[in-house]
Amino acid sequence: MGPTQCDEVTEVVCLESDLQDGQMKEVEVNHHKIVLVRNEGKFSAVGGLCTHYGAPLIKGALVGNRVRCPWHGACFNTTTGDIEEYPGLDSLPTYKVKVEDGKVYVTAGKQTLTKRVKEMSCRVPGVCHTVLLIGGGPASLQCAETLRQNNYGGRIIIVTKDEQLPLDKTKLSKAMNIEVEKILLRPSDFLQQHGIEVLKEKEVVSVNTEAKTVAFNDGTSQHYDQLLISTGARARAMQCPGAEMENVKLLESYKDMLEEKNVKFYMSSDVAEMRGVKGRVKEIVLQNGDVLPADVVIVGIGVIPNSHFLKGSAVEVDSRNAVVVDKFMKTNIPDVFAAGDVASFPLCIREDKRVQIGHWQLAQAHGRVAALNMLNKQTELNSVPFFWTVLLGKSIRYTGYGEGYTDIVFKGNVDERKFLAFYMKGDDVVAAASLNFDPAVAKVAEIMATGKKITKSQRQSNSTSFIQNN
Repeated sequence: MGPTQCDEVTEVVCLESDLQDGQMKEVEVNHHKIVLVRNEGKFSAVGGLCTHYGAPLIKGALVGNRVRCPWHGACFNTTTGDIEEYPGLDSLPTYKVKVEDGKVYVTAGKQTLTKRVKEMSCRVPGVCHTVLLIGGGPASLQCAETLRQNNYGGRIIIVTKDEQLPLDKTKLSKAMNIEVEKILLRPSDFLQQHGIEVLKEKEVVSVNTEAKTVAFNDGTSQHYDQLLISTGARARAMQCPGAEMENVKLLESYKDMLEEKNVKFYMSSDVAEMRGVKGRVKEIVLQNGDVLPADVVIVGIGVIPNSHFLKGSAVEVDSRNAVVVDKFMKTNIPDVFAAGDVASFPLCIREDKRVQIGHWQLAQAHGRVAALNMLNKQTELNSVPFFWTVLLGKSIRYTGYGEGYTDIVFKGNVDERKFLAFYMKGDDVVAAASLNFDPAVAKVAEIMATGKKITKSQRQSNSTSFIQNN
């Protein structure tokens, strides 16, 4: 049975005069946390919690009919509830709103909803067209879901060398001892329901773009009609003496998770040597002469694009071995696309400067744009990079692209760990980072997304609204 009128509750949440255009208000109706928005004189209501990690959207940045999450930058349309920028896979639930006699009413059903899955098709019998997605990360999954959301009826195959289905790998370095089922991006029954095949523990060794085939390490091969290369990047290994010892670890997969305690930073000094006994590191020698005891060494010194299997193919890679794509995520070969950490792409906010950026949010954006262009729905990549991390329990936000900055200007107090940092290139803000200053970085990202520049005079103005934290 579907919902009946008696399952719904309608309540007065405010007066019409309580909200002006460009304002939002959090209300609760029938146990639903809801964000009420007024834009161009019209009211709308959507779920109040980000579908990514549940951040309160009332603390985010509202620009027009779009609200950006203060934590990780996901964006939602406040009229339709649709997700328009990532991270996250799902959209917001929407609620009925009416205005009568100067009062605003919101209607919510009995069942409490925090997210809404966009309607998706599944494979159509008899359709032989195949899209092959190499890599089991967010770019591949977002591409697959976008295809199904746009009524693609062919075969979708995700190929991954991992033992698990696509994971939320951002949690691997932050949530210790977590069960793998709790960090799956989608459960297996969801993927099966929508005809998204996942081939696990299968690694690509070569691509033949003329025959449109991909060969795997087990001797098998797969034909494709359209191909997405989204193989990500692998951790760069240390090159110093002793780096080959068995307790030197890289954090790349679920099985690499370790617990971290008693963190201390040693700045401005490289590792000169790792010393050990019986094949295990016991101490680290820094170039300044300091010697640090070590039971386990975790190396995090950057990544290398996973494009080695393209050697001998016609697919173009750059000097860093990243796959070169245009703003449609197309490579130089017809029907071959690339996305995520392996891709070198033009960044719209920096006059289409070609960059390689390993952000989770961008990987999803790449996957969506690739899918739409596979379907001949011409769509350009216009995402603003948004990055976050957690260090010692403190969350740092970052947006923009700071390479080539000439100055950093701070608002707040760095010593008190509450600040907003503007990365300046000449008179323009090209990036921003913050700690305990939400939603400032989300607001900067929304300004950049509109194509506007934040100038030196705006940044210096104490009245600039986007630098005010909640």
